[in-house]
Amino acid sequence: MNAYTPNEMMTIAAARSLRNEDVCFVGIGAPSAAANLARLTHAPAITLIYESGTIEAKPSVLPLSIGDGELCDTALTTVGVPEMFRYWLQGGRITVGFLGGAQIDRFANLNTTVMGDYAHPKVRLPGGGGAPEIATHCGEIFIIMAHSRRAFVEKLDFITSLGHGEGGDHRQRLGVCTQGPTRLITDLCIFEPDAITREMTVVSIHPGIKREQIQENTGWPVRYAADLKETISPTDSELSVLRDLQARTRAAHSG
Repeated sequence: MNAYTPNEMMTIAAARSLRNEDVCFVGIGAPSAAANLARLTHAPAITLIYESGTIEAKPSVLPLSIGDGELCDTALTTVGVPEMFRYWLQGGRITVGFLGGAQIDRFANLNTTVMGDYAHPKVRLPGGGGAPEIATHCGEIFIIMAHSRRAFVEKLDFITSLGHGEGGDHRQRLGVCTQGPTRLITDLCIFEPDAITREMTVVSIHPGIKREQIQENTGWPVRYAADLKETISPTDSELSVLRDLQARTRAAHSG
């Protein structure tokens, strides 16, 4: 077995969450790497959709943005953004939304807007884009984020995308009928929401990671599932496909 990095473990664990029959709304960056790895391994029939309107995109390299020509060139078709959001997303035709974020709380609400006070932020982030709509209209949401205390916080500086709100049945009380975040994959572990409280709970720990590391990098008291598992290590095949994809991407973007 090859040695692997924490980021490779995270990307591969996230890719495994996707299914061959999924229609997946893909975020740029880590979500895109995981989604395309799934397409190139165990889920060749997955339909990848990007915010710019590309449907069934099959990029050979990872896109720099939703407007990357690689997406349109390899897509089955490209539709207008209004059609993408009104007909495909709000019409309930997308099974999974794959998102990342700058901050997340215990109920998987996401911040991609500002760090610090909104009026006088320490850092102004790229913003929500389509993520708020993706978070409420896709059948379920997978989230991929590097695990750090700065990102996993007790209270968000700003709520950009709804997770499970204040917990429990908050989504339903707001009139949101989709499942919301069902899986959070980090470079340390995998979380899923508690069935009752909807608090994100560790269900699998990556090989070599201790509970103390997870708690040290989390801004709230971490809860663990009763049937806690160890994440299966990356296979040689998964690593080879991921590394080839990343190598092609570096070569393409280096000019």
